[in-house]
Amino acid sequence: MSSFDLKNPVWRKRAAIAGGLAVAAGLALALWPQAQPAKTGGGRPGGPDGRPVAVVAAQAVRRDMPIYLDAIGTVQAYNTVTVRSRVDGELVEVLFKEGQDVRAGDVLAQIDPRTYRAQYEQAVATRDKDSAQLEAARRDLARYVGLGDRVSGQSVDTQRALVRQLEATVRADEAAASNAKTMLSYTVIAAPIDGRTGMRLVDRGNIVRASDATGLVTLTQVQPISVVFTLPQQSLAAVNERLRQDGRLQVTALQPETRVLADTGELELVDNQIDQTTGTIKLKAVMPNAERKLWPGGFVNVRLLLSVRRDGLVVPAQAVQRGPQGSYVFAVKEDRTVEMRAVKVATVEAGQALLDEGLADGDTVVVEGTAKLQPGARISTGGTNGEGQGGNGNGGQRKGRPDKPQ
Repeated sequence: MSSFDLKNPVWRKRAAIAGGLAVAAGLALALWPQAQPAKTGGGRPGGPDGRPVAVVAAQAVRRDMPIYLDAIGTVQAYNTVTVRSRVDGELVEVLFKEGQDVRAGDVLAQIDPRTYRAQYEQAVATRDKDSAQLEAARRDLARYVGLGDRVSGQSVDTQRALVRQLEATVRADEAAASNAKTMLSYTVIAAPIDGRTGMRLVDRGNIVRASDATGLVTLTQVQPISVVFTLPQQSLAAVNERLRQDGRLQVTALQPETRVLADTGELELVDNQIDQTTGTIKLKAVMPNAERKLWPGGFVNVRLLLSVRRDGLVVPAQAVQRGPQGSYVFAVKEDRTVEMRAVKVATVEAGQALLDEGLADGDTVVVEGTAKLQPGARISTGGTNGEGQGGNGNGGQRKGRPDKPQ
């Protein structure tokens, strides 16, 4: 074997290979501690570095919890009337402004009354003429009867028939006069309900007729106002039962964009048929709309207060997780480890979940930090409370040792 000589190509190749192996070994040794998983303290799973997972926890508490049925509703005017003329004639006056609030009986428009006033006066004159003839016939009948045998019975009967005939004529005249008076009154068009006027559909000077379909203006009653919404037919039994017990159910309307309260009213109607195509039932609520936040044709979020669960078991809604097997929570055990516990959620309201099954009063659940947890993981908390808010950074725990569940 030849002696070591860097000028020799063979030794130069061997030296380069040895240097490369040395560099690779050094890099592997430097990276080895980071590639190895950290050992968990005490054999219990924790965070990536083996320490307990920091979480925020809360206790399950008892409180009254409202149960709502939610739906999308449509606002409708409580009453809507298209004001039309009941007689034919020229529209001589329009006495309302578009968008004006009017009361029932307020005059909205005037039809030219001259023709109808003349017809009424003519009917009255005819009635007065026939009434005078009736009075004369009655006086003649009284004289005939007073003359006794000096007047034939046929004359008396004839006069009595004439009186009855004139009485019928006068009654017909009175009916004609009454009809003419009514037609004259129709020339004054008044508001039939309290409401708000819409856009004017006919201008002054036009000839209007009773057969016109468009009318003069549309009135809508917005105080109170109606909200119509639908619920699944499965909710019908519960709604009817509550109506039978209480007689009334509270309905709340919220603005769809901001969820701000618009108004609160009562359920007025449950429709008498289920829509077979959708499997829903239609309901109507009435709201005072004192501030006019609701307007016909708009959409609102509707909340029907079905009942209030007294002393229901409640946890923060964010503690409830969803999995393939349903809803569950991470419950904290006495040894400061967690377990997955299946729960049955009745409803969620204002960030609180009402539970039917799965937890007991005083059980502690993880509210924040669940993404890092698995069954059996050790945790540390800064304190718990019944409202589901975590404590501060210290939480009263001793250094180096997590405090016990509250």
